[in-house]
Amino acid sequence: MTADLADRHLNLVPFVSVHHMMELVLEIGVERFLTELAAYIEEDFRRWEDFDKTPRVASHSREGVIELMPTSDGRHYGFKYVNGHPKNTREGRQTVTAFGVYADVGTGYPLLISEMTILTALRTAATSALAAKYLAPEGARCMAIIGNGAQAEFQAMAFKALLGIDRLRFFDIDRQATQKCLRNLAGLGFDMTACSTAQEAVEGADIITTVTADKQYATILTDNMVGSGVHINAVGGDCPGKTELHRDILLRSDIFVEYPPQTRIEGEIQQLDADHPVEELWRVIAGKAGGRRDARQITLFDSVGFATEDFSALRYVRDRLAGTSHYVDLDLLADPDEPRDLFGMLLRFPGSSLLAARRSA
Repeated sequence: MTADLADRHLNLVPFVSVHHMMELVLEIGVERFLTELAAYIEEDFRRWEDFDKTPRVASHSREGVIELMPTSDGRHYGFKYVNGHPKNTREGRQTVTAFGVYADVGTGYPLLISEMTILTALRTAATSALAAKYLAPEGARCMAIIGNGAQAEFQAMAFKALLGIDRLRFFDIDRQATQKCLRNLAGLGFDMTACSTAQEAVEGADIITTVTADKQYATILTDNMVGSGVHINAVGGDCPGKTELHRDILLRSDIFVEYPPQTRIEGEIQQLDADHPVEELWRVIAGKAGGRRDARQITLFDSVGFATEDFSALRYVRDRLAGTSHYVDLDLLADPDEPRDLFGMLLRFPGSSLLAARRSA
């Protein structure tokens, strides 16, 4: 499985399992992977107008949400299946799981199927750090992370790789979650502090990341906790009825989003009037709009995740697979000798009961 992917048999589709994804990430190196992935996301943001865009297709329940996130740039198509079920943690399951497909528009044939639970964590963190590259105060070194679940360490590593963040202040209502982060990130170049309250965590922080999981309107940050000049990376409020920031913080901030029609439904700005001004991140990256103007400005990246970021992640992984053994071939697509003779495949299959029945007739 080390040949160029383009030379493989047309009906074989490369599949990247969780095991393969971990191999690929560790072979490349986590920080390099995040940096290169962020570059792919940035490249696709710069050509934002090439993409089909639609809010994700969501099926909500009391327990959580299952979503499909599709997009296409006219040459390739990608979609992700992803769930968000905060209660899963209590049952020993992941809050978020995902897989994705990357396909050729010209033929409709899939070119890659991949796990995206780990990959989504990486792309979410890479997107957060990419936004902060344009929005965070110059020389930022200290970040508070409020909510120390599955995404926290990925955020820390991405901000270190892209911005040089090396001081972390952690808070979670579950102290074991904070201790988990301290253990996992030990020896990786951080000065880390476990804090007793969210207020304590944000003291002295240049960047505040909120990444909590509960599906509810919540106030993780109150207005008095946010001073001038900070950048807020609001990751956890990502579906209807789920927020993390007090509304007054939004009114004081310059707000940047991925795709307004989706973010107004799912993000922090669901708390605001529908015509409240926001800026699209792609416009900042493409040089069509300004990001941070001055040292006192409060910038807020209201991140909910968008399909182009998953497209970028799948594109990046596929480019990195060539010459590796970090995938298996799936016999996914029927490939009859004559394209119109699909039934004939059943007749000619070894031991076919149809053929035996015809012979005995």
